[in-house]
Amino acid sequence: MAPPFVKVYLASRSSRRRELLKQIGVPFEVLLLREHWSRGPDVDEAVHEGESPEDYVRRVAHEKAETGWMRILQRSLPRLPVLAADTTVCLGSTVFGKPANRHEAVAMLKELSGREHRVLTAVTLRFDTVEEAILNDNVVRFRALDEAEIQQYVDTGEPYDKAGGYAIQGRAAVFIPEILGSYTGVMGLPLYETAALLRNFQSRG
Repeated sequence: MAPPFVKVYLASRSSRRRELLKQIGVPFEVLLLREHWSRGPDVDEAVHEGESPEDYVRRVAHEKAETGWMRILQRSLPRLPVLAADTTVCLGSTVFGKPANRHEAVAMLKELSGREHRVLTAVTLRFDTVEEAILNDNVVRFRALDEAEIQQYVDTGEPYDKAGGYAIQGRAAVFIPEILGSYTGVMGLPLYETAALLRNFQSRG
């Protein structure tokens, strides 16, 4: 029996996104983009002046997919669609990326404490000159956190590679009484929307 989804290249280092694709049976190969500081990143993940959180996350996902497609051509790899995603946490118009150090992680968690924030995940599928994309928008509510809880959580090391400095699927689950939207979208890859994107792509032949 043929697989339900077309095989793709996943342009992401995220182990969470790999596990989520496996969960819904999407066959994939990982296509790594350059992130090493000494050579510069392949994708500019800095927020541009005047860029809204929605525009930011869409742009980064688009650039990841575009760069992934260029890697396929440069390396003469088998031509398969490139799936890329980007997730960001925002309070109003302020984008919270991945904390670079302990100070930033603590500061982010203090800002999120006792408040609602949005988690945006953009997903882009690229093949040749054809590109399709979706934006998943979620609201997450944190309970009030005290200083000791924040320090203990940062001590686990979990915040450092996560947008907003936390992982809903990790120890930070105890901070979150409510979400409005997609749990997997908050994790980094909204499965319902991703599956719809893949099916729509396949239906185009």
